[in-house]
Amino acid sequence: RKCCLPRLKNNGSCGNIEHKEQVINLKTEEQKRQEDLQRLRSLRPIDDDFMRCLFKDNLPLAELVLRIITDKPDLTVTDFQTQKDMKRLAGARSICLDAYGTDSSGKKYDMEVQRSDRGADPRRARFHSSVMDVENLNTGQKFSELPDTYTIFIVEKDFYGMGEPVYPIERVNLLTGKPFDDGEHILYVNGEYRGDSDIGKLMHDFNCTNADEMSFELLAARTRYLKENPKGVSEMCKVIEEMRKEEREEERLEIAKTMLLDGMLPLEKIAEYARLSIDEVRKLQAEQFA
Repeated sequence: RKCCLPRLKNNGSCGNIEHKEQVINLKTEEQKRQEDLQRLRSLRPIDDDFMRCLFKDNLPLAELVLRIITDKPDLTVTDFQTQKDMKRLAGARSICLDAYGTDSSGKKYDMEVQRSDRGADPRRARFHSSVMDVENLNTGQKFSELPDTYTIFIVEKDFYGMGEPVYPIERVNLLTGKPFDDGEHILYVNGEYRGDSDIGKLMHDFNCTNADEMSFELLAARTRYLKENPKGVSEMCKVIEEMRKEEREEERLEIAKTMLLDGMLPLEKIAEYARLSIDEVRKLQAEQFA
């Protein structure tokens, strides 16, 4: 059988270098795809990137989850979006909310999943709550028009270690012992909680990688779509590629931070080795030694 590829003059063998490079690139792409598919199979709803995809354009699922967590079975969600950017004050730190919604009475909900206790720092919850306040009161409005807000942290571990499914955080008047009643509500959800209650089943589902093992069909159906339907898989592969880019960026930042602490190299060299801009390195330096 004749080879369809050009032969190299020096030995007459079938060895088109460009073709070989294409084959290698194809293998690399296929390996990367298989790695992405394996990573997709391991994702759970409690993984924030997967959670955002679960809730994207899925108001019924958001409503189900909020009803269970807030223990409001009649709660009706009228608007819900993922990755909501919020920044109303010049110079203030901006945040991107995992999932942000409004119910039929105008109450606002920010739902975040946190894999580590560090991400669930109480001051972070306070900041999220304050950003929602700024977002929802315009010039000329009375303070009484500020809506009730719910900042919900779904934490993989039991943040307060008491075995409870949900820890509600409310301000109280320490002298009278009565609620301050300012409309701010913070909820810490225990991702380790299990049981026959709806919140126990929901936290079980949030830790599942397999849709067939989930209790709530709305959650299972969306998980199945993202992991098994070709369109859903394609959507998730794009997300995983973005995750990969973010991880590489984090690695470069960590390299630069380590070299800055070492103090042996000029900033230009650190930028070169970490593949960052000189401005990014200067910003890291300012933050590190502030």
